[in-house]
Amino acid sequence: MNTHYPLFITGTDTEIGKTWCTLALIKALQQQGLSVAGMKPIATGCHVHAGALHNEDAEKILAAASVHVPYEWVNPYSFVPPISPHLAAEQTRTCISIEPIVKAYQNLAELTDIVVVEGVGGWRVPINAQQGLREIVQSLQARVILVVGLRLGCINHALLSAETILRDGCQLVGWIANEIDPYFEVTDSVASIRERLAAPLLAHVPYMSSEMELQADLIERVKR
Repeated sequence: MNTHYPLFITGTDTEIGKTWCTLALIKALQQQGLSVAGMKPIATGCHVHAGALHNEDAEKILAAASVHVPYEWVNPYSFVPPISPHLAAEQTRTCISIEPIVKAYQNLAELTDIVVVEGVGGWRVPINAQQGLREIVQSLQARVILVVGLRLGCINHALLSAETILRDGCQLVGWIANEIDPYFEVTDSVASIRERLAAPLLAHVPYMSSEMELQADLIERVKR
């Protein structure tokens, strides 16, 4: 029986390494003896596989799980256009609802100790006309980890994202500094963010470092 709150991985933007961090966190938790599953509830930029839409990141998350489960539990909503989910849903005449996401999570939670959930885009991405990621996190009672893409503007993006997460009534339990620009000097920016965020820095990922290095860093943090 699942006794852990789910972890929700969000980011300061799209394409800043959320999936990589999700996979590393899944493996780090597994190294602690936990049975772990992952989710990417909403995915855009999908492809057709065996007559159904699949997402490459969601397939990796599915493969990393401690249990064998249907793809639909990992990725309830998938869309071909690589655009914001509410726009992709409008184009395909689909209404994204939180209830199927919660049901898929409950299915995974019944089989594992903890579920790691990857968001889509940044924190303020809408999922329909009225709701966004906040409502998903609140419905799952998840704890949030923020992946900060280290590039020009990252201090502002990190602080605004963290401020909004907390203002939305969600719990920010940590952040990951991920180097995504090889020409950006990160030291002062990371220090500035650490000084201003109450949540702990869980890992600092050097540019092009291996998933194994990130996994090892996260394992040490999980042990603490």
